[in-house]
Amino acid sequence: MKESIVRDKSMSFAIRVVRCYKYLVEEKHEFTLSKQMLRCGTSIGANIKEALRGQSRPDFTAKMNISLKEASECEYWIELLTNTDYLPQDFAQSLLEDCRELIKMLTSIVKSMSGK
Repeated sequence: MKESIVRDKSMSFAIRVVRCYKYLVEEKHEFTLSKQMLRCGTSIGANIKEALRGQSRPDFTAKMNISLKEASECEYWIELLTNTDYLPQDFAQSLLEDCRELIKMLTSIVKSMSGK
């Protein structure tokens, strides 16, 4: 159940990240930082999808942990793009909230799978 919720939320987040990337490239002419955000922001859901098809419990846990790391990296890029005035404050705050929600969910999944 929790895995399907995180899968759906990661897809919604990836869509927002793609739209944000398009905005940054088309409106702000920013190509480097936005590409980093695009890469990790879409990787979260891809790794979750892969985890759900994992061949073993350790495989599942490893892929979910990669998703968590990608979400943490994405949080960094969103913060940097905000602090350098590329992203409007209200939009960035909403995107950060979604990212942090994914981080919390993934942290919970990883901890429960590793018995911590």
